Amino acid sequence: MLQHAPMYSYIPAKDLDRARRFYEGKVGLKANMEVAGGVVYQFGKGTACFLYTTPNAGTSQASQAFWDVEDIEREVAELKRRGIEFERYEGMTNVDANGISTEGGARAAWFKDSEGNTMALIQTLDAPKPAGSTPSKD
Repeated sequence: MLQHAPMYSYIPAKDLDRARRFYEGKVGLKANMEVAGGVVYQFGKGTACFLYTTPNAGTSQASQAFWDVEDIEREVAELKRRGIEFERYEGMTNVDANGISTEGGARAAWFKDSEGNTMALIQTLDAPKPAGSTPSKD
């Protein structure tokens, strides 16, 4: 049942005003609505996130969420232009000068928000076609 239900992310913030300045000013998001003391941002394909206040913001060492982008180089360049710095992690291989990693069928880049949360941009690469899948010219 849950497989067919929409799923949304939560983004924790210690300081909601500071987090809004980051997401709206630096990332360029527009709030859809304020509700229950937090802010909803809507994205493509009916997805959304809820930015809310909690003292636990920034405590996860894993990514909070990612944007599935079509052109990661363009998105990284725009965010850098807005003042966002991208992370480089120990053990990352195949990383270009812009901090974009290419591994396992995807390109990815990570940044921390104003609250210490790790966010990611992911661009899925075209899957290789199985051998023999090219139509014959017979």
